[in-house]
Amino acid sequence: MKSINRIGLKLGAVIAALLLLVILVLGLVIDRVFTNFYHNRMSGDVDELARHFASMAQSHESGTDELIHMFAEFSNVSISMTDMEGKRTAELGKLKIADTGFIKPQALQALQQGQSSASEYTDSWGERYFVSVYPIREGEHAGAALFVLSSMRTMDESLGQVRFLIAVSAAVAFVLAIAFSYVVSQIMSRPLVRMEKAARSIARGNLEERLTVGSRDEIGALAEAINDLARDLQHIRDTRQEFFANISHELRTPITYMEGYANVVREGLYETEEERQQFLGIIQQEARKLNVMIHDLFELSKMEEGKIDLTPERLDIAGLVSDCVQKAQLKARGKQLLLVQEMNSPLPDVQGDSLRLEQVMTNLLDNAIRYTEAGEIKVSVVPVNGFVEIAVQDTGIGIPGDELPYIFERFYRVEKSRSREYGGTGLGLAIARKLAELHGGELLVWSRPGTGTRFTLRLPAADT
Repeated sequence: MKSINRIGLKLGAVIAALLLLVILVLGLVIDRVFTNFYHNRMSGDVDELARHFASMAQSHESGTDELIHMFAEFSNVSISMTDMEGKRTAELGKLKIADTGFIKPQALQALQQGQSSASEYTDSWGERYFVSVYPIREGEHAGAALFVLSSMRTMDESLGQVRFLIAVSAAVAFVLAIAFSYVVSQIMSRPLVRMEKAARSIARGNLEERLTVGSRDEIGALAEAINDLARDLQHIRDTRQEFFANISHELRTPITYMEGYANVVREGLYETEEERQQFLGIIQQEARKLNVMIHDLFELSKMEEGKIDLTPERLDIAGLVSDCVQKAQLKARGKQLLLVQEMNSPLPDVQGDSLRLEQVMTNLLDNAIRYTEAGEIKVSVVPVNGFVEIAVQDTGIGIPGDELPYIFERFYRVEKSRSREYGGTGLGLAIARKLAELHGGELLVWSRPGTGTRFTLRLPAADT
């Protein structure tokens, strides 16, 4: 059964509501424009007629009343003449208005001052009229008044037709808006629906799921983020599987050695006491290696969880590096290697844990000695743009370019076939990089097969 696209419905409802609001506002504006247009035009026409009739009445020529009556019937208006107190003296035109409610005190006050006025009037039957009042002058003063009344029925009917057309247009526009909003909401929500399905598929373990990024907007960025998440989860899964495979292999080897030689000793399958001591030495060596591996794993786990405790202090980095180089001299001389150091003075201090930084330096020096058969190992310390760079350069076997991205991973060995020859747990560089990061620095590597390898530890200089 096809699931309901709820986000599409919500998005469509919002778009439809906004379009409906726009249509309503636009309809009200159009209605107001037409209403004002008809009102102003009709009131202007009535005012013009009233002024013209008042001018004719003031001429006092013979036949004027008949002429005004004829024009009133032709114009479909009603004309009432009153004295200055509002008493009706004559009524002309087709429209016959029984009451005199249109004669308002405000109009009479304006007449007393010789001014015209305009108003609206609704009779007892609900008929609405425009009323325009002009004084009829006799010499210098107003002697009478002329009231012109025009029915607003025609205007109301015209406005009714306009409003009907507006309502029909608004209804059609709203239907089209609903259809438009539905199509647009479906198009806009379709990528989100695909993302939801992809996210659920990834949650079920299908980490090979990928989304097609079809745009460069926020939706495209979200799809790319989901793809990145899937890739990261896939990498974590693969790394975890590889980690368990590696640790199983690394643990199996010393345990196999220990179990085998322990059985040999227990069963007495040795010929001399010297051979027995040799077997016990192998067991002890493998046990020590197993202990170191477990310790390194525990340390790395604490670092990754952020649970390792550092004791930062202001350190003389030159002195720390010199001490580490001095300690490594004996091992280097054992392989007839030249271990030298170069330092640019003065060097700024760094803020860090001396034991942990010594652990990093010792690991880098041990690796350089382990993988170098002849030549020299050079340790240099230089200040660079607020950092102190400690480089360990050897002339060893080097690391192939395709192996460099992986050397900081746990249990990763470049020379897998010769791993036993060079020893190590495969965790040293992972620990060293993590310690560098915990100190706010980084551990970089450059290498070329047959030429050598250079590890560079960058640490932020301490504030002065």
